[in-house]
Amino acid sequence: MRVRFGKALAALLVLAAWQTPVRSQDASTLKKDMIGQWELSTTERSKTCVVTLKSDTTPQGLKLELEPGCAAALPFTKEITAWSIAGLDIVRLQDAAGQPVIDFTEVESGIFEGLRQGEGIYILQNLAAARSLAKSMDQMIGDWAMVRGNGQTICGLTLTNTEAGQDNFQVFLKPKCDPAVEAFAPTQWRLEHGQMLLMSKTGETWQFEADDNAQWRQVPDSADPLIMLRQ
Repeated sequence: MRVRFGKALAALLVLAAWQTPVRSQDASTLKKDMIGQWELSTTERSKTCVVTLKSDTTPQGLKLELEPGCAAALPFTKEITAWSIAGLDIVRLQDAAGQPVIDFTEVESGIFEGLRQGEGIYILQNLAAARSLAKSMDQMIGDWAMVRGNGQTICGLTLTNTEAGQDNFQVFLKPKCDPAVEAFAPTQWRLEHGQMLLMSKTGETWQFEADDNAQWRQVPDSADPLIMLRQ
């Protein structure tokens, strides 16, 4: 079963990046930093497109190249013919008339988000970093144990890459879980902004942050924390 996503986390690599303050820079510095290959994707990376931003100018803006599969993966990219920096900090992918197809702003160091009305949020990030993340995300799929701070295992869970809609994926509890976990009854999960999110049918969400590559601790922290361990 092919893993088609990767957002949300190499968990520590992304968490470290998201803990770095967004740098303050002028438009010329941002333009220079953007030259190169970038991955344009949906938030969960189920659909991706490689965009090469160049420094050459055209009547419409600055040159760019889209890989051949972009139009099929992300249909709106068929409108994109150039890019530019709008204002001080907006990375704009634009059409032949110079109108924005999608505008991106840096939300974390090296990670840009753009919104298309009626479609949702898209992510623009360095191609090498994105591919490193996708490779490490494979490690999230499989069996996990939920334990207390004293090491007592209270539940077993299986994270899958089966899509459940809205950028979420299915999670299954194993038999004989702690009553509190069974009452929560998570059915979906995703990685978002450096966190692992478990979500129930009622909309309740438990959040976990990575301590290391195999251990995730529930936040906010408590005297008797819950910890997710990779099995």
